[in-house]
Amino acid sequence: MRVPVSWLTEHLELGEAVGPQELVDAFVRIGIEVDGLHPLDTVTGPLVIGRVVEIEELTGFKKPIRFCRVEVGEEHAPEETGTEEPDPSAIKTRGIVCGASNFAEGDLVVAALPGAVLPGGFAIASRKTYGRISDGMICSAKELGLGEDHSGILVLPPGTAGPGDDAAEVIGLADTVLDLVPTPDRGYALSIRGLARELSNALDAPFGDPGLLDVPVAEGEAWPVRIEDPEGCPRFVLRRVTGLDASAPTPWWMRRRLLLAGMRPISLAVDVTNYVMLELGHPLHAFDTSAVQGELVVRRAKPGEKLTTLDDAVRELDGDDIVIADDSGVISLAGTMGGASTEITPESTDVLLEAAHWDPSSISRTARRHKLFSEAAKRFERFTDPQLPPAAVELAARLLRQYGEGRIQPGRTDAGQAPQPTPITMPMSLPDEVAGVRYDRGVTARRLTQIGCKVGIGTSDDGTALVTAVPPSWRGDLVQPADLVEEVLRLENYDSIPSELPTAPAGSGLTEAQRRRRTVSRSLAAAGYVEVLPFPFVAKSTWDAFGLPEDDVRRNAVKVLNPLESDKDQLATSLLPGLLETLQRNVSRGFRDVGLYQVGQVVLPAGKQTAMPAVGVGQRPADEELAALEAAVPAQPVHVAVVATGHRERPGWWGEGAMASWADAIEAARTVAAAAGVELEARSADLLPWHPGRCARLFAGDWPVGHAGELHPKVIDALGLPKRTVAMELDLDAIPLVERRPAPAVSPYPPVLLDVALVADSSVPSAELAETLRGGGGELLEDIALFDVYSGEQLEAGKRSLAYKLRFRAPDRTLKVEEATAARDAAVAAAAERFGVTLRA
Repeated sequence: MRVPVSWLTEHLELGEAVGPQELVDAFVRIGIEVDGLHPLDTVTGPLVIGRVVEIEELTGFKKPIRFCRVEVGEEHAPEETGTEEPDPSAIKTRGIVCGASNFAEGDLVVAALPGAVLPGGFAIASRKTYGRISDGMICSAKELGLGEDHSGILVLPPGTAGPGDDAAEVIGLADTVLDLVPTPDRGYALSIRGLARELSNALDAPFGDPGLLDVPVAEGEAWPVRIEDPEGCPRFVLRRVTGLDASAPTPWWMRRRLLLAGMRPISLAVDVTNYVMLELGHPLHAFDTSAVQGELVVRRAKPGEKLTTLDDAVRELDGDDIVIADDSGVISLAGTMGGASTEITPESTDVLLEAAHWDPSSISRTARRHKLFSEAAKRFERFTDPQLPPAAVELAARLLRQYGEGRIQPGRTDAGQAPQPTPITMPMSLPDEVAGVRYDRGVTARRLTQIGCKVGIGTSDDGTALVTAVPPSWRGDLVQPADLVEEVLRLENYDSIPSELPTAPAGSGLTEAQRRRRTVSRSLAAAGYVEVLPFPFVAKSTWDAFGLPEDDVRRNAVKVLNPLESDKDQLATSLLPGLLETLQRNVSRGFRDVGLYQVGQVVLPAGKQTAMPAVGVGQRPADEELAALEAAVPAQPVHVAVVATGHRERPGWWGEGAMASWADAIEAARTVAAAAGVELEARSADLLPWHPGRCARLFAGDWPVGHAGELHPKVIDALGLPKRTVAMELDLDAIPLVERRPAPAVSPYPPVLLDVALVADSSVPSAELAETLRGGGGELLEDIALFDVYSGEQLEAGKRSLAYKLRFRAPDRTLKVEEATAARDAAVAAAAERFGVTLRA
C-alpha cells in the first residue's frame, strides 16, 4: 500500500525530529514491512502552473498532436522578439507540443520549462518537433512522480493556483511516499487510520481517530433492504445523497492523495468512496439511485445468474457468491465489484452510498473464483471493522455535500447487527514467560489498551494474576492468548528478546529408513540422474493421457479444495506425472539427453475418503481424537521414480554412443535395490503407461514393488515426449528394510569363467531363464550375466539366442574345470527342462 507521509502524519502529533526515515524504522520495529521510500522532491529547475490559452490541432501525423499556447506567468514568459512593439495587453505564452487530449482551453496544467529535470533524469529543453518549437512540456501525474497514471495530462481544478505559481509547492512535491506491505492478518493496516494508530503505538504519540465521527440518529430508512444471508453479510448500511452536481470536480487535495496512493481519479462520487476506503479502511460502493429498482436483497447467487461488472466483463455467478440484487436481478458482486447497470455516470445526481460488513472467507473465495482482486476485496477478505459502516457512509455523504453540493437525506438504513468480539483471558505474566524477559509492571495492560482492547484485571482461584481483554472491533485477528502475547512483544520491540538458543538434546541420528532414502538418492545421482522436485499436484487429464481405465486405483486421488492451479486439483498417486512434465519442459527448452529422478511421497487414499475431524487447540487432543485424525490421513508411502530420454552414453569421437532403453529403466531400479541392500526380480508385465512388450514388473522376493520399461507410444504422443522415453517407479516403503547389511564374503580362490549360449523361444523372459540357470548351477555358480541377444536367419522363426557369462568359484578350494563344467551342464539341463532350450552350436 502506497501512503503519503503528509496524509499519514495528519492524525498524529509528532515532533519535527520525526521524519520519513524514523517512520520507516518504527514500522519495521512493529512488524510492518516497508518495501520502499520514495521522496517526491526529485524535480529540479523551473516547474510552474500554466493555463492553456489556445490549442491548435496538428494534422498529418499518425497520432493526435496538439500545439498549445500556455500562459506561464510574466516571470517565466519568453522574451518578445521582432521589430513591432509588443502589445501590453497581450498574454505572454509559451508554445508547447503535446500528444494528450484530455484537457481543454482554460485548464490549469503543470508545465516543465527548459532547464527542468523530471524524475528519472529526464531533462527538458526547447526543441523542434512535429514542425513546431516546443518550449517545454505539459506533464502527467506519472512524469511528476505522483503516481502511475499516464493516461493523460494532470489537470488541476479551477482556482487551485494561478499561472506562473510554483508547481512544486502547489502539487505538494515536498512529500514522501512509503510503500508498505502489512501482513495478511492485519486488514486494518490497509488504511491511513490503521497505520497511524500503529505509529502512535510505536512512537507513543497522540492519535486522532478519523473514524470517530458524530453520526446523527437516523430518521427512518434510506432505502429498503432485506438480508437473506446474515452469515455472509452481518451488517448492511445505506445513506442517500440527492441533488449532487455531477459536473463538480474532485478537489485537488483529494485527487493528489488518490494519485499518491496509486489510484486514478475518476469522478467526485467515485473518488470520495475511494478516499474514504483509504482513509478509514472500509470500502464503499455508490449506486446510481435512479437505476435501482425496488428493495435491495443481500443473498447468495442463484444457478444460471450472470452479472456485467464495472469492468464490462460478463461473469457467470456461483452459488457461493454473495450478491446484492433488486427487482431487476443481481446488480453487484458483494464486496468485490459493482454492476454496470447501477454504475455512477457523469449524469448521476442521486447517489446511494453502501457500506457493509462481509464474511472474509466468502469474499476471498469469490475474488479467486472470478480472478477479481479489487481493492475492496483485498480489504474485505482480511476483515474490516463491523462498527465502521455508519461512520464511513456519513463521511462520504458529508464530502459529497461539501464538494458536490449534494443534500444528505435524513434516513439511514442499518440492517443486521455487528458481531461482538469475544473476551480473551490469559495470565498477566504470559508475555514474560513466552519471551523469557521480565517486563516492567503494567506493560501487558498498557500495550493491550494501546491497541484498543478493553482490559480488566483479576486473579484465578490459585492467586495467579489474570488479564481479560476484549479486542477492538477492527482486530478480527485477536482470538486467543497467543495473539495478545504477540501484540505485547512486538510493541515492546522484538529486538529486546534475547536470542539464546536452548541446548539441543542428544539425538539418535537418522533412522534406517531415512538413511536408506539418502543412500538411494546418492546412488541415482552417482548413476548420472538429476534430482528434481516437481509439484505434487496432478490434473485429471493426466490420467487420461496415461490411458488409465476409469476403475484404475491411481485415479482415486485426494482432491485439493484450494489448488494453486485450478486444473491441478488432485494430490499425485504416482511420481511419474510430475517427472514427465519436468522432462517435457526441459526437452522443449533444447535439452535432448535428459535423465531425472525423484524420491518423494505419494498420497494413496484407501477407498472412500474420510473427512478430517475438527480438533481444538486449547488443549492436547484426547486419544480418541488423535486416533480419528490418524484414521483420516491417507497412506503416504515414499516412492522413487526415474525418467530418461536421449543418449545414455553420449556419442563422440570415441563412438556412436547408446540411446536410453527399457533396460536402463530396469537397471535404475536395480541401482535403487542395491543401495537398499536387496535384489529385484524382473518379470514381463502389461501396465499403462508402459509399452506392453517393453514393461517389467519388479519383485522384492515375492512382493511386487514397482514397474520399469519404455512408455507406450500413445502416452508419449499425448504428453509431447520424445520417442522411446523410458521410466521406472518403485514403492520404496514396500522394499524390506535391511537394518544390518552383512559384510560381503571375499574368496581367496580363483574363479572359473564359462560362457553358454542357449536357443529359446522369443517369449521366454531372459531374467527368468537366468534365474533358472542360477538355481540349476548350485552353490558353485557365483554370478550370471546376459551379454548377448541374437535373432536372425541362422535361427528358426520365433527363436532367439541368449548368451550368458557364468562365474563359478568354490569358497574353500581351487575349483577344477571339470567341477565347473558339471555345474554348467546342470544349469543348462534345468533350463532345458523348464523352457525347452538347447545349446547353440
